[in-house]
Amino acid sequence: MDLKQALTDSFWNPAALDSLPEVILGLLAAAILSWLLARAYIRFGNSMSNRREFAHNFLPLAVTTTLIISIVKTSLALSLGLVGALSIVRFRAAIKEPEELAFLFLAIAIGLGMGAGQGLITTAALVVILAMMAVRDLQRKPIVDANLFLTVSHPAPQELSAVQILEELTRAGMKASVRRFDEGPGRFSASYQVKMDRPEQLQQAAAGLRARCADIEISCLDEQNA
Repeated sequence: MDLKQALTDSFWNPAALDSLPEVILGLLAAAILSWLLARAYIRFGNSMSNRREFAHNFLPLAVTTTLIISIVKTSLALSLGLVGALSIVRFRAAIKEPEELAFLFLAIAIGLGMGAGQGLITTAALVVILAMMAVRDLQRKPIVDANLFLTVSHPAPQELSAVQILEELTRAGMKASVRRFDEGPGRFSASYQVKMDRPEQLQQAAAGLRARCADIEISCLDEQNA
């Protein structure tokens, strides 16, 4: 086979050209749906991480999945080759919260549906899922009407417990509820959703916590900018 014929078979295959409009539409639809998913994650998500930054992964994940499924769906050999290729991939990024994994699965599902030509079912399912999230968000009654996350950590073992931290925050006039608790060899960390009326309350709470434990570390995150 000469070079010209090889290039023709690779880039000007009639079968591939016939399916090109369908693939392009699938990629565009996956991009739009993944963008909607990202907006929903930023709006309705409860993750402690930076949701805007994490949501940037949805579009390339959905579009790439769409492309892969579009290529392999008509060939058993390519499907088997895909299994072998993916077996060498290793993901080192740790998923810290189950909610992040759930939204990643949704992004993958968008790509699978669009790549398999199930655009109507995929779109309808995503609309229903996002509607469920919106209803859940409306019905949810948070313990604290807050927009601030406070994380307190210190080397373990120490005498400062999660309950004592909560007591110190309350003493400073802040309303707080525990959102996350991590304890391991040599390290203790607890995160709280808090509401305060004045910035001085945060300073007062920090001073009280440092009086109990000199090695304590305190960080704040505005939920609205997460």
